[in-house]
Amino acid sequence: MSRRLIRLLLVLLTLSVALIGGVAIGETSIEPSVVLQVLANKLWGAGYVLDPIDEGIVWNYRLTRALVAAACGAGLATCGVILQSLLRNPLADPYLLGISAGASTGAVMVALLGVGAGAISLSVGAFAGAVTAFVLVILLARVSGSASGTGQIILAGIAGSQLFNALTAFLITRSASSEQARGIMFWLLGNLGGVRWPSVWLAVPVAVLGLIVCLWHRRALDAFTFGADSAASLGIAVRSVQILLIGCAALVTAVMVSIVGSIGFVGLVIPHAARLLLGTGHARLLPASALGGAVFLIAADVLSRTLIKGQVIPVGVITALVGAPVFALILVGRRSAR
Repeated sequence: MSRRLIRLLLVLLTLSVALIGGVAIGETSIEPSVVLQVLANKLWGAGYVLDPIDEGIVWNYRLTRALVAAACGAGLATCGVILQSLLRNPLADPYLLGISAGASTGAVMVALLGVGAGAISLSVGAFAGAVTAFVLVILLARVSGSASGTGQIILAGIAGSQLFNALTAFLITRSASSEQARGIMFWLLGNLGGVRWPSVWLAVPVAVLGLIVCLWHRRALDAFTFGADSAASLGIAVRSVQILLIGCAALVTAVMVSIVGSIGFVGLVIPHAARLLLGTGHARLLPASALGGAVFLIAADVLSRTLIKGQVIPVGVITALVGAPVFALILVGRRSAR
């Protein structure tokens, strides 16, 4: 058996264990064997006799939640790898660069104001907002100094995030009812409670497609690690690859934000952990980051449902509690390395 096949089997096994754990653990624990029997009944008509309540919880609530969490975590981690490689900036991720905030504003505009008269979906609105935010951040970074410098682009991202967060808050205050405002604010903090199978059919293919596109350009991403000039000297069409991969990052982020809201730090923490373990080669870094992001967000979702008995914490709060200290450690580590 080849090493590549062994690695693939290990990835699938790890992801399967994480998904089963995410389904089994909750307010009411369900045995993993029951989870497997529900899957056997639904997928292959096995005919196991089960409690209808347990079957409904597993199939209609927890499984969809775990699958969307995995897709969202994998997608955001992949986006972090793309942005950090293209911008040569270890602090770049969709949340810190304002892409998530822009996507949130675009989605809220569609939901509350009916932009596009119903012809534009939340994902399309979020994509437009994400692209707008990223372009604004890059322009601001260029005007202030350099689009590749850590200080300028992170400060520009913070400014962009605050601007789009303020726009979102203004739209909610102006156009939403009190009930809508509560729901949207909870969603903006990262909410997996409302996902069902239609969300799975959107999130999973987008996450997989984004990973495939990035793996197809893994050699270009390796070259970008040494700068755009080095990539061009190797025959890479720098501008077209940059546009394609940044567009891919914006699309994946927008789709995930439109489904679960703005979840921060996944694209920052997971790629750094993967680099420490496996190095900078994108042939390994991309799938490892995607797997790590999936497992991380499934675990964060489990914590969000079990940390406080009888209450559900927004999953974005859990990722921030982990991500903010890691962000601080990265900053301190970069300062010490100078």
